[in-house]
Amino acid sequence: MSKEIKPVGVCIFCKKIYSKSGINRHFQKHLESEMIQGAPGMSYLLKIEMDTSWGRAPYFLSLWMDGEATMNDLDAFLRDIWLECCGHMSSFTDPKKRKNSMGFDFFEAQELLERGKTKEYEALMEESNGEIPKSRKVKKVFSKGLKLIYQYDFGSTTSLEVVVVGEYSVKALEDIVLLSRNEPLTLSCTSCAKEPATQICTQCSYEEEAMFCKKCAEEHSESCADFEDYASMPIVNSPRMGVCGYQGGRIDLKRDMLKTL
Repeated sequence: MSKEIKPVGVCIFCKKIYSKSGINRHFQKHLESEMIQGAPGMSYLLKIEMDTSWGRAPYFLSLWMDGEATMNDLDAFLRDIWLECCGHMSSFTDPKKRKNSMGFDFFEAQELLERGKTKEYEALMEESNGEIPKSRKVKKVFSKGLKLIYQYDFGSTTSLEVVVVGEYSVKALEDIVLLSRNEPLTLSCTSCAKEPATQICTQCSYEEEAMFCKKCAEEHSESCADFEDYASMPIVNSPRMGVCGYQGGRIDLKRDMLKTL
């Protein structure tokens, strides 16, 4: 995406539009007011975007998550809105614990295995690499300021950063509430630069941007046999656009596809 894009999102509460950089400060105020009238419990405001160590992208999610929900619930949500294509494996990792993995006790792990403590063994092995068991409730994991790395597909990996922006002594309205996501991006056809792009050529995009409107896609198929055969994929509102077999999300479908100009 050579042209700078300034993503914005719509607040689920007041319906106003905010920039990516300011929307979570806005949600903190709404959730603080929820603490006055909501049911007692624990919940968390999450900011999710591309792992910046892999590059920057304009996509973002703002989620309100209940403390009784599990990491598996978050995994399923991320798959459904942004990622799922072929049932790949995934993981949540705490980078700070991963850096301290030299403290892993091999003999303790071996003893657990010999005693048939399979779950304890698996948890110890996962945590030795900073990986968080997906069965764990988020109230046992999250705290304000925590940063986790989420990876989907260990081949053609999509890597995300999960940041706990705030924690609140109130139950969320659901296990996971989608507070906002970036509105569909206006991506122009890289051939004519006039019409909105609807398809991407995954083969040609390795060397340069290759996004086409309907008319230019037909012309591109004449010079790129791979495009017509397998390399044509839809433009979707996701950081996994054009990767593996990803065709789009399963929830929030209205904002999943590119907005027509």
